[in-house]
Amino acid sequence: MPEYRRILLDGAVVETVRDGDDLVAGDGRRILAAEATHLPPVVPSKVIAVHLNHRSRVEEFQITLSDTPTYFHKPTSALNAHGGAVVRPEGCKWLNYEGEVAIVIGRTCRNIAPADAGAYIAGYTVANDFGLHDFRDTDAGSMLRVKGSDTLCPLGPGLVTDWDFHDKYIRTYVNGNLVQNGSTDEMKWNMHYLVADIARTITLHPGDVLLSGTPANSRPVVPGDVVDVEVEGLGRLTNLILSGPTPIRTDVGAQPTESEEVLSTALGGDWEFRGIRPPRKSR
Repeated sequence: MPEYRRILLDGAVVETVRDGDDLVAGDGRRILAAEATHLPPVVPSKVIAVHLNHRSRVEEFQITLSDTPTYFHKPTSALNAHGGAVVRPEGCKWLNYEGEVAIVIGRTCRNIAPADAGAYIAGYTVANDFGLHDFRDTDAGSMLRVKGSDTLCPLGPGLVTDWDFHDKYIRTYVNGNLVQNGSTDEMKWNMHYLVADIARTITLHPGDVLLSGTPANSRPVVPGDVVDVEVEGLGRLTNLILSGPTPIRTDVGAQPTESEEVLSTALGGDWEFRGIRPPRKSR
């Protein structure tokens, strides 16, 4: 399966093709993939994400999934790449990972049938749909700051074409420890359905990204943690969590909160522990 990566090479943005351990530019220059400075593999006009899709995640939250998917938007200013730092703002504590598959659009797409959607998909990449749940009490409807704050949308390392999305594992690791272990086969709505559903009213352009949902066990990470998301056939996306040097301003807007809604979501939807959960040590 061909894999394409965008990197910085000698000060320029360069499209490369992976050749084993090397990345090869159009002019023949080579660089080890492990030594390259990666960029997001595509430049989308929009990033759209489904709220819930994986059976294990739905069971974890002890809810019944709706008959049709619901979505939120991540601004393109949240884009990040393989090897990039994910910044948790000072004053926030509840930053969660969510390993996912990202669908990348290849052709302008509007009002298509699910059976035809595959022809409009350029390929797939790995995503980590980070969530800053400190703002969940104020942004639960839009998820704007929860999911759209700067650096919270790593994609990569590359765009893989001709990838069959059926029965592929999705695994997330924190500091080398396996924390999420799911499969694309536990998704209620597959990749083609999601593309066709969004394209009924929203025109999708080449490079646009749809995030397809995460399995169970999204949990908080802290500065210093290294988070890897590995999807079978798509590669491994790695990011380091850093603490932002600038505190959340207190002279404007809603402030970070630690309500039971925030804690239950960040810690896995364990609603039975509402009000009796032991305190969690931060670091």
